[in-house]
Parts: sequence; structure tokens; C-alpha cells
Amino acid sequence: TSGATVFSKPGNDQVSIIDIETDPGNPKIVAELPLTNSVFGPPTNLAITPDASLALVANAMAWTHNGTKWAANPDDRIHLIQLDATPPKSIGTVQVGKQPSGLSINREGNLALVANRGDNSISVLSIVGSAVTLIDTIDMGEQVAHVTFTPNGRRALAVKFASHKVAILDVDGQKVTDTKQDIPVGLWPYNIVVSPNGRLALTADNGNAGVSDGHVDTVSVIDLEATPPRAIDRIVVGDAPEGLAISPTGKIAVAILLRGSGGVSEDAWFTHSEGSVVVLKLDGKKVSKIGEVEVGRMPEGAVFSRDGSYLYVGNFNDDDISILRVNDTQVHNTGKRIKLSGSPASMRGIF
Repeated sequence: TSGATVFSKPGNDQVSIIDIETDPGNPKIVAELPLTNSVFGPPTNLAITPDASLALVANAMAWTHNGTKWAANPDDRIHLIQLDATPPKSIGTVQVGKQPSGLSINREGNLALVANRGDNSISVLSIVGSAVTLIDTIDMGEQVAHVTFTPNGRRALAVKFASHKVAILDVDGQKVTDTKQDIPVGLWPYNIVVSPNGRLALTADNGNAGVSDGHVDTVSVIDLEATPPRAIDRIVVGDAPEGLAISPTGKIAVAILLRGSGGVSEDAWFTHSEGSVVVLKLDGKKVSKIGEVEVGRMPEGAVFSRDGSYLYVGNFNDDDISILRVNDTQVHNTGKRIKLSGSPASMRGIF
């Protein structure tokens, strides 16, 4: 109730693999694997190859026991999960930088980038089948929370959390280079996505270094077709956007608001019993807020179905996933939820 963080004994983490392809309106959990993980960082610390054969899961923190308390310290591992095995299975780890957080895989499925918050770097990973190899490390000079590819794979964008900027990376085969052309965005950008046509990028500007504070925050809009790319708008969305996703249709994006629904004192003036999903319409390069839908407590991760007809939002404090129906640009909560055996800190899908 005080809002203070107390770490419990580790050992109960797992990854849930959920089928949203067979019947998007009625997802089914197909496998659950024990896997060391944490809630540290944006809800994008895992990614799936386009052929759905392999998943990478970043382990941001390791745990040490200090007297009667547990403490979190930066880890440096990426878990590898073979999804096309029956049943899916963990097949090892690869070592990267300190406190690996947001990560992404390109559309070819042969390259991954990992934002390492603990040592201000981005790891470059080669993917060949189920073999994943660290091939380069890029010094970013400051903390990066998440990194994502553009659809054509020739660029990547990384959010610089503390300086409120987006870094542009050139990608030439397996060579990744920081262009040093940073774009200023809103306060404390935590997450970034790119539209399916590659014309726009959006950032979730958390506003308070990762937690709610009751004040409004923004989503920044970046024009990727401009030379050089530049911020062209900021949309006020509400308190503490963290999760962020764009529909595969390219018609809408959603910003997931913590909105004081978890991680803060229960008697704070800005607490709410639910978080919410802000719906943003994409019309060319014009982005506008067109709706807001309540979900569960402390929502973070968000995933669209492959055809964009459903949206799934992980409610960390409720141990479940809300199922929302999408009709063109309209989004409504079906009231149906997928019950989980633990708190969903991160979610990723493929399309």
C-alpha cells in the first residue's frame, strides 16, 4: 500500500506461449516453460522470428540474497526458445550486454538487436536457424530502453530513455552503425514502434521514468520519410504510456496507460482501479486520439492478432490478458480474459 518495492524470492517465473492464430477470439495457452525473468524495462524484452520457429527473451536482472532481502542486479543473458519443437523448449542462452531489455528481430529473421540498459549499448545478434550468435556491440553513450527495425530492415530506431531522444541506426547486412542523428521526442521515451508501411514511428513517452505520476504524457510522431527523419507531432494520451503497438492494418495504434493502476501508493491522488488503452488513428502522417478503453490493473504488454481484428493486453496486477475486438478503427473490450498463472510483464507476437 505504501508503493515501496519489495523483491520476493526468485524461481517462479515462466513464459507462456499462446495460440492467437487458430481462433483469435478465443486464444489458448499451448505451453508454459519455466524461465528466469523480471518486470524491469519496457514490455518488449522478447521477440519471435517471422517463421515462428524461435523466440528470444531478454533476462534483464539476476537475483542475489542479502541477509533477509533479495536484490536485483543486471544480468546479461538472452534465453532461446525453440517454438517449432513439440512441445516448445528452452535451448540455451546467449550472452549480451548488461541488463538487456527491449529487443527486436528483422523481417528476414536473421538479425536481432538488443538494448542493454546497464551498459549503454546495443547488441547485434546473428540468427541462423536456432543458432544465435553475438556479432557486434554498439556503444550508444547513454541508456537505451528499446530498439526496433524499420520494415525494410535498412534502419533501426532506439529510444534514449534519459535524454528523451531517438537514435537512428543504419543497417547494412549484419553491419549496424549509429548515425548520430538523434531526434528529440517527449519525456522518458520507453517504447517505440514503426508503422507497417515504414512511413512513421511512434514513441511512448512515459513522462516519469517508468511509473505513473498523474500528469498527462504523450506519444511522439516521427516522419521517417523526411530527410533527415524528424519529429512532427506529439499526441497527449494520458498518464504513463508504456505498452505501444501498431495494428498490422496500419489504421490504428494503441498506447497502453498505467494510469496509477499499479506500482504506486494506493492513497495517491492519481490512483485508478484500471489502466486503459488509448486508440490512435493513423491517417497518412496525421495521428489523432479517437478513443480510450479501460482494461485491467497495471496493463503493459500489447499484441494485435495477425489480421488486426483483435488486441490482447496483459494486466500485470490481475495476472491475466484482456481480449479486445477491433472493427476498422473502433476498439471495444469484449470482457473476456485469459487467466495466467503469473503476472504478464511483456508480450510480443508476429505479423
